[in-house]
Amino acid sequence: MGRVYNFSAGPSCLPEEVLKECADEMLDYKGTGQSVMEMSHRSSAFKPIVEDAEAMVRKLMRVPDNYKIVFLQGGGSTQFAMVPLNLGIRSGKAVYVDTGVWSGKAIKEAKKYVSVDVAASSKDRNFCYIPKIDKITGDYDYAYICLNNTIKGTHWNYIPDTGGIPLVADISSCILSEPLDVSAFGLVFAGAQKNLGPAGVTLVIIRDDLITDSPQKGTPTMLTYKTHTDEDSLYNTPPCYAIYVVGKVLHWIEKNGGAEGMKARNYAKAGRLYDYLDSSAVYRATADKDSRSIMNVPFLTKEEDEAKADAINKKFTAEAAKAGLVNLAGHRTVGGMRASIYNAMPIEGVERLIEFMDKFAAENF
Repeated sequence: MGRVYNFSAGPSCLPEEVLKECADEMLDYKGTGQSVMEMSHRSSAFKPIVEDAEAMVRKLMRVPDNYKIVFLQGGGSTQFAMVPLNLGIRSGKAVYVDTGVWSGKAIKEAKKYVSVDVAASSKDRNFCYIPKIDKITGDYDYAYICLNNTIKGTHWNYIPDTGGIPLVADISSCILSEPLDVSAFGLVFAGAQKNLGPAGVTLVIIRDDLITDSPQKGTPTMLTYKTHTDEDSLYNTPPCYAIYVVGKVLHWIEKNGGAEGMKARNYAKAGRLYDYLDSSAVYRATADKDSRSIMNVPFLTKEEDEAKADAINKKFTAEAAKAGLVNLAGHRTVGGMRASIYNAMPIEGVERLIEFMDKFAAENF
């Protein structure tokens, strides 16, 4: 079977060029006679791999010198606890903006460790938009947003003004999809399995003044940022192979124009798909136009009867899979379909999807 177009929200498709490089080096990485999978993280062969990945993150994201970069385990979800445990240590208060499932999970976890205020929410319209916030003020240890929402297909098109309050952002599903001013944040994190590499490694970029050796009482050693920044991501055995693949993806991004190149690529893909949806008599996008994600595009058909809509959605995804367009089912809280078009998705994949959508609409509506 040939390669399919994988529209999964994560783990997602990786650049084919990277996959081929990994395959070529699987049995013998640079003359070591072993795979990176088998390599000691303390070895002289592995150290340059993690150093290169860190250097590429700093280069591509223009990370200032007063920030540390670490590769951790536990996915983005572990950051829901690490953030309040390490940052919520002065006033014990934090402020969140609730824009969907993942910010909601972060809020729920944070409440175990700090007092949480919600500055704004888009729950009133099923999280189909990003709230407008003039400025966040108050005696807070940090403010928190989820920059891109994979499930609802929304994205912050501005960075909220938090004054002197450190801003934390989950950027898992939009990292390096376009340029981002890291200096506007105190901490950003990203699970790799959407735009950076395979599942298993999480990137954290944290400003030096937020790294403390006195997190909340009882914080485990492994959940303390300083544990990992002091040891350059090598306090314990890291997800070595995942970091290796991340490094290769970062070089692929650089080769294709860096963050600016990804922006042009992604706006072209998203623009093509949204233009089609907006002009269609059968399909419609679910997110407000001024809040739309360029990474995750949920959409519905015009069928309003719930039972019939469910049947048509299942038929759509099944027939799409047969046509080589996989993982298009929408999240259960939205329904319908969802096309995740991360950096590695080529424009040809979007064109193939639109062709299929046209054919399906003609045959079923």
